[in-house]
Amino acid sequence: MKSLTALSRFFNAIAGDPRISITHIGLYAALIEYWQKQGFQNPICVFSYEIMPVAKISASTTYHKCIRDLNEYGYIRYEPSYSRKRGSKIYLLINRS
Repeated sequence: MKSLTALSRFFNAIAGDPRISITHIGLYAALIEYWQKQGFQNPICVFSYEIMPVAKISASTTYHKCIRDLNEYGYIRYEPSYSRKRGSKIYLLINRS
């Protein structure tokens, strides 16, 4: 139920935002799925190679552009790790109420 509420809040937040594309939506939905699988912990610790197939993103440049966009637009807080052994931290900001 938390994941549906989070997705609904995201859709309400982006309703008037022309910067958001279908790729951003797919990525955010994949992050919510991952958040649910990690027991709704915030932040989630992710690797791009885990999220990209779920979001149907095949290019790492597209993934990184969209994740940076979502960070810049205030939908998430992205803390890249720059390490192959440690995932990046992503805080889902829309879920806070």
